[in-house]
Amino acid sequence: MSYVVKWGRERLHFPLPPPNAKLAAIRKQIAEYTQLPENSFKLVHAGAVMKDDNAPISAYGIKENSTLAIIGGGEHGVEEFKAKIPISTKTAQRRTEETTISQIRTELDKVRQNLQPDVDSFLSTLKPPQAAPTSPTTTDSPQPAHVGNAISGKKPKEMEQEHARLGELLLQSLLRLDAINAEGEWEDARKERKGAVREVQSLLDRLDGGWKASRSKA
Repeated sequence: MSYVVKWGRERLHFPLPPPNAKLAAIRKQIAEYTQLPENSFKLVHAGAVMKDDNAPISAYGIKENSTLAIIGGGEHGVEEFKAKIPISTKTAQRRTEETTISQIRTELDKVRQNLQPDVDSFLSTLKPPQAAPTSPTTTDSPQPAHVGNAISGKKPKEMEQEHARLGELLLQSLLRLDAINAEGEWEDARKERKGAVREVQSLLDRLDGGWKASRSKA
């Protein structure tokens, strides 16, 4: 689960803290990622400035997919933030659309090679086992409902931790893609980034959807 932060023209995705977490936890997340001083900006949600950092985020109605806005960071702060993002292909030369597309594809390839197989494996453990053919000797011995969890080979707590780990890694990938600035005239780069974000978000949706479905049947 995640929430969105609008900062100038940037849209940043962050993991959603528990409902009882203080607003200060969100402020700290944003400050650490953007490198803005914690007290240098205001946070707005649903048109209202959130003033009490000690109040739980549930008191402000912040939940999955909520959108917050930063006031006070300024466009100058956005540009400084972008300049501090590590880019593997960064050189002394001026960045071009071609290198931007290469950066996007590199990030997407990492997700496909390192995360997608883990997500597929995780989701496969959530599926109930195929029912064995019935026979006269087994008709009166129905399979217990919890057998699926036992066959997965992992305890519920371990499964929960794995779901959280994969979700966080996918969110980090979305953050990196969002931070890649495709210039206004770079139509191909914009399409490339949009497609990459859609693919990573789809993988995250599959992960969360499969997990929620398994919890509802537990």
